[in-house]
Amino acid sequence: MGQTHADPNGPLVYKGWYHFFYQYNPASAVWGNITWGHAVSKDLVHWFYLDLAMVPDRWYDINGVWTGSATFLANETLVMLYTGSTNESVQVQNLAFPEDPSDPLLRKWVKSEANPVLVPPKGIGTKDFRDPTTGWIGEDGIWRIAIGSKVGKTGVTLVFKTKDFVEYEQENILHSVNGTGMWECVDFFPVAVSGIAGLDTSANGGGVKHVLKASFDDDRYDYYAIGTYDLEKQRFIPDDPALDVGLGLRLDYGKYYASKSFYDPLKQRRILWGWVGENDSEQDDLRKGWASLQTVPRAVWFDDKTKANVIQWPIEEIDQLRSVELVVENELLRPGSVVEVGATDGVQLDIEVVFEFPDAAAIEEVEGDSVYSCSNGGGAAGRGVLGPFGLLALAEKNLTEQTAVYFYVAKSADGQFQTFFCHDETR
Repeated sequence: MGQTHADPNGPLVYKGWYHFFYQYNPASAVWGNITWGHAVSKDLVHWFYLDLAMVPDRWYDINGVWTGSATFLANETLVMLYTGSTNESVQVQNLAFPEDPSDPLLRKWVKSEANPVLVPPKGIGTKDFRDPTTGWIGEDGIWRIAIGSKVGKTGVTLVFKTKDFVEYEQENILHSVNGTGMWECVDFFPVAVSGIAGLDTSANGGGVKHVLKASFDDDRYDYYAIGTYDLEKQRFIPDDPALDVGLGLRLDYGKYYASKSFYDPLKQRRILWGWVGENDSEQDDLRKGWASLQTVPRAVWFDDKTKANVIQWPIEEIDQLRSVELVVENELLRPGSVVEVGATDGVQLDIEVVFEFPDAAAIEEVEGDSVYSCSNGGGAAGRGVLGPFGLLALAEKNLTEQTAVYFYVAKSADGQFQTFFCHDETR
């Protein structure tokens, strides 16, 4: 007997409580028998586990209650759309409601008699149609959702419109990128072009960009692009085609997948969750009795300096977990040097570090290095004028074993600087 959990589902705030649902197998430490676990919190740090929210007990979800999203309609009416795997392993979309809307803990859910409300449309594989997004409402008063899929080797996001979340009409392909394979756990949300405040999912117009994120089933990474949402044509247009979904930016360069965001109206912020699958084998998971974990929730906003990416930062509530503070200041880092911080043992260590370059002339003399990347840069041992520099984590005293988390600053052929954030597990 063991337990495993995976994709975050339907995060939301309801009557003063934060709710977190997640894919969960209560019977084993390996993936399967997917139900929805449910936990609630007042501060996103201290959580109370509740009974299972939904279980696979209908023909349309008997092979799994898969990923879904929450949407608030008029008068704070809450609906949940989720993917079910049917008795024939067809991926369909289903609707659920709180049994008792007056219950702030949302302990019981009712599945709609209209289920399934969406089946794979023509040209879409029966096993390639999953993970509906939070809905957004346009100026035309129509609600829309997006769902991940693929056509051949092309990853796509399909958009559907609805007035009641029961009847749907496919409107368009919101976006696609050739050669990227199956897109799942799609997320689509607006960000303000200035400031760090989050936006409701329906926000659009002046001063707003949109983020389209897809989790790639082929390589198990989360990619995103920033662009413009054309409501009239129902198209997402990336700002930079070279940084399109799957071609440029990832949300995280470690073990991080199936992320989902939600708008927190209590603090006017957008919060992002992600699933960490670890590197343990199934045998290891069965032995320890559990598998997988969720990341610390992060606030996410548009980087108005680079205007090309989002910024993520642990939510402010995490600070309350800090205890002993150790300060190290004014340390000169010479090439190849290592400075021991001297931190005490602990389960977790939060590090805030600032690196400064005292010699401005040396920065300007850096030669162009347009081909540098984390994968081809030689790891933490590869020397350059401005890097690598960073931290040695999980390090033995004699440094025979270590994990380097480091920065490298490179200059492109046009003279622009680019900072790479990498890790090196070779030692």
